[in-house]
Amino acid sequence: MGWTADDVPELAGHTVVVTGANSGIGLETTRELAREDATVVMACRDRERGKAAARDVRGDVPDADLRIEECDLASLESIRAFADRLLETGLAIDALVNNAGTMAIPRRTTEDGFETQFGVNHLGHFALTGLLLERLATDGEEPARVVTVSSALHERGEIDFDDLHGEASYDRWDAYSRSKLANVLFAYELERRFRTGDENALSVAVHPGYADTSLQFRGIEGRGSWLRTATRRLANAAVAQSPEDGALPTLYAVTAPDVEGGAYYGPGGLMALRGPPERQSSSTASYDGETARRLWERSVELTGVSYGLPRPPESDHDDETSTLEPID
Repeated sequence: MGWTADDVPELAGHTVVVTGANSGIGLETTRELAREDATVVMACRDRERGKAAARDVRGDVPDADLRIEECDLASLESIRAFADRLLETGLAIDALVNNAGTMAIPRRTTEDGFETQFGVNHLGHFALTGLLLERLATDGEEPARVVTVSSALHERGEIDFDDLHGEASYDRWDAYSRSKLANVLFAYELERRFRTGDENALSVAVHPGYADTSLQFRGIEGRGSWLRTATRRLANAAVAQSPEDGALPTLYAVTAPDVEGGAYYGPGGLMALRGPPERQSSSTASYDGETARRLWERSVELTGVSYGLPRPPESDHDDETSTLEPID
């Protein structure tokens, strides 16, 4: 049968931050974590939607310990304000789930001038993780975890350092795939730096497979196509798994005792579209240590957020000697 939400352990005393917690996979992740007594900080772009989502969760888990906070990943100012509020609470963060995202939308930019998909999906989470780093619970028996949600479509992604924001050429799916490849490159580079600094923390990437969530419809709605919307709904009914099942790789990465830093987890069923979570290999490009290093440095420049973690030795970015490799 494989790993299910019933295998999520008791989490009393644990604090987990989940971005995009008001819908889809983020909402189901929040629900299951709360069911096992975790304190969940729901980082939502819209606070009112966050409150509505919290009421939904409490319908199933009446005593859920939820903290609703506004965090717009399209705004560095909003990210910094959220991080400052969280730091002031003194909460130790056992896990950070970088889940929020946008998919296949027409080209637009964030208030900081970043192409929105790259800005929200990658740069926003890069900034947030760096700003919360000091609150990660690295002094506990178990390592703190940073879980970054990517997509199987990262496999078609390419990092063009000369046109990260799609100014010269823009395709909505290419931009999405680029941002999702950036997610995996970031997760692996963060793990390299955790290891170099001997931190009691681990970083992993996950993908949900093909899950029926509202994220899929944002790009379609942005193009005003009722036919595409109807076609997508039919495809989802035939192939997609539920948001609850789509959340399983994330829940596994956050809670399972055998999770390894630098790993990539996704559904183990048909074509990795659905099924119980398992460890998988990501794309060849995602293990390119030199690209990961360059992306990290560019992300620091763009966001103004530095981590204070030691840079890995050059050998750890060499494809032939890297400590992060595809599984057999």
